[in-house]
Amino acid sequence: MSPAQAQSSLSPRPTPKNALVLGCTGMVGRSWMQLLKELNIPCVGLSRPKFDLLNSDSIDRCLKNPPELVINASAWTDVDGAEAQEDLATQANAHAVARIAQHCADAGSTLLTYSTDYVFSGNANTPYATNQTIDPINAYGRSKARGEELLAQSNANTILIRTSWVYAPWGTNFVRTIDALAASRDELSVVNDQQGRPTNAIELAKNSLKLYLAGALDTWHLTDAGECTWFDFASQLIAHQNHTCTTSPCSSDKFPRPARRPAYSTLDIEPTINLIGPLEHWKSGLSSVLKQIKTDSTNQ
Repeated sequence: MSPAQAQSSLSPRPTPKNALVLGCTGMVGRSWMQLLKELNIPCVGLSRPKFDLLNSDSIDRCLKNPPELVINASAWTDVDGAEAQEDLATQANAHAVARIAQHCADAGSTLLTYSTDYVFSGNANTPYATNQTIDPINAYGRSKARGEELLAQSNANTILIRTSWVYAPWGTNFVRTIDALAASRDELSVVNDQQGRPTNAIELAKNSLKLYLAGALDTWHLTDAGECTWFDFASQLIAHQNHTCTTSPCSSDKFPRPARRPAYSTLDIEPTINLIGPLEHWKSGLSSVLKQIKTDSTNQ
């Protein structure tokens, strides 16, 4: 597959007067809604069943009069499920995104949307640049890659942000799963042959807005700083939480999945840092999210 558009930027943008968040109940969408509320930026959040990536009519209804900034935080995220339903994953992650982009182009709105490290093969040993050739090894990655291609062909003002290993205090994600398992088990095995960058969804929303305000266009990479394996990530979590559970590294072969995962999917975030400043290290992000999970559980 051909390289995606390299990142570019225009002059800084003013704070948006209003925004629309698609997929407002997911990890990233909820983070955006919280951020926009904190900043007193008027926003509307939509999610299923009113807004459904698999329903073209719902897209047309919801994007009839799009505001200045449209944030697409919705996606088909079931990596393994995409292997059996690639057509549906492609509809959600590619054709629906192209439809959203067309509505934004017609209205002169800016579309900020997300892609994934899984558009790369994982065969590299240095961080992937934004304009590096994409070569996905699973159906989910192919659906996202197709979405990138269609977005590049659109005439909309777009900010495409590739991210990876997203987690949050809410939703279903690696951090919440490992925290719960480590609290109830004596030992865990965690894969140690996949390396990348974790991403705190709350920081992802904040830094995505910074990219928008800085005038970013086209393709950017945005994660937490630093890199690790899933085993490293889990070990840091367990140590932070003072769980007595022991962890041992293992290969991906111990947990066979329908979809292959790239062995190395670290994204090059230096251009992003150069534009918007330092990014929080994944260890700090993890600590922050774990503290919020504890706070939320105490207040329930």
